[in-house]
Amino acid sequence: MTLNVAIQMDPIGGVDINADSTFVLALEAQVRGYRLFHYHVNDMSLLAGRVTARAQTLEVRPTVGDHFTLGEPGIIDLATMDVVLMRQDPPFDMGYISATHMLEQIHPDTLVVNDPAHVRNAPEKVFATLFPGLMPPTLISRDVETIKAFRGEHKDIILKPLYGNGGAGVFHVAPGDDNLNALLEMFADLNTEPLMAQAYLPDVRGGDKRIILIDGKPAGAINRIPADGDVRANMHAGGTPEPSKMTKREQEICDAIGPELQRRGLIFAGIDVIGDWLTEINVTSPTGLQEINRFDGVKLEADLWDAIEAKLK
Repeated sequence: MTLNVAIQMDPIGGVDINADSTFVLALEAQVRGYRLFHYHVNDMSLLAGRVTARAQTLEVRPTVGDHFTLGEPGIIDLATMDVVLMRQDPPFDMGYISATHMLEQIHPDTLVVNDPAHVRNAPEKVFATLFPGLMPPTLISRDVETIKAFRGEHKDIILKPLYGNGGAGVFHVAPGDDNLNALLEMFADLNTEPLMAQAYLPDVRGGDKRIILIDGKPAGAINRIPADGDVRANMHAGGTPEPSKMTKREQEICDAIGPELQRRGLIFAGIDVIGDWLTEINVTSPTGLQEINRFDGVKLEADLWDAIEAKLK
């Protein structure tokens, strides 16, 4: 199958080719003979019903320091693409939301991965709350007294921005910690969004598992161990990946959420599990492909493109 694929991503010059999931997706697409285009979300325009981007043709290669070649910039009509990969990193802000509105005008005639309307309606931390029986005690609120009452009930909590990413702004508020008021004041000064508070899960010291789901089916997993003195296991925050197999409980979680992922056109998702509990469902720009590939001897980017091709057929 010969496809025209536009990749909406952060500037490719700054990616770590040995860790970045978008990079190996581009490599696999190129192996299959797809024609690739690269653009940034700031290059998009909507005029008279046409969604365009100032894009460049893209060639990639697994060579550190020389991993890409871009052609001359030109305007492309995104409706003429077969596939658009929406892969820019969050934050999930109004810029991100605006991009989903634009892409919604061309999907599904042009297949956008993931479905832009459902990406917009399923931010990672909020989406997971549709499955309360799978989550630890969780509160979303901006009300100071409600947050304090939640802390009073559960004693040991995690506090984090509702639309953050990569572990940024995540705080462990342990029993006896006097910083809760100061943290709430800081968050109030930063934005107008609610916060998420969760009961602290001591199992995080043994790792925060990332499970990749492709079209609603689990495809592989890694465990991420937080650095000493840190509660965050995100690899962006210094977490160390290690090989992992799925447990019966994790399979149950995937079985519960998989049909909803499929229904919403969320072909590429990554869930976070600590102990027996689901904490997030990542659908904006999931990561972890390369780490799972190395540990398990698989090629998840090929599985993902197979799933995308099946949708097109």
